[in-house]
Amino acid sequence: MSLDPALIEDPYELQKLLGFEIAEWSEGYARWEMPVTAKIGNRYGIPHGGVYATLLDTAMGFAGCFTGSREDRRLAMTLSLTVNFLAQPTGKTLIAEAHMTGGGRKTFFAEAVISDETGARLATGTGVFRYRSG
Repeated sequence: MSLDPALIEDPYELQKLLGFEIAEWSEGYARWEMPVTAKIGNRYGIPHGGVYATLLDTAMGFAGCFTGSREDRRLAMTLSLTVNFLAQPTGKTLIAEAHMTGGGRKTFFAEAVISDETGARLATGTGVFRYRSG
């Protein structure tokens, strides 16, 4: 899969602050990547749990909002988010891959995994999202 450059949106402020970027996006799927840097670390120097939650939430939300058109954007808000922390990264990049798992006209469900480039599974998440109107 590849990402159509026309679909890349300007980064929002939190995205700029943390440094994560969309890498792939298609119907029911999204992949986001973030370099492991000191600025995302907690007191122990490992990525803060909130970083994992943010990356999982973003990837899952995008997985359910693909339209294939920059002009016809679909947005969603998170209703429920569950995060499971599994391991510490040994690599230099966090990779969140999310899939939409179901839903209907107003809500959708998604799941995601964060790994690093070594293939180590670092965190998993599930979420429920509501499409935003207007």
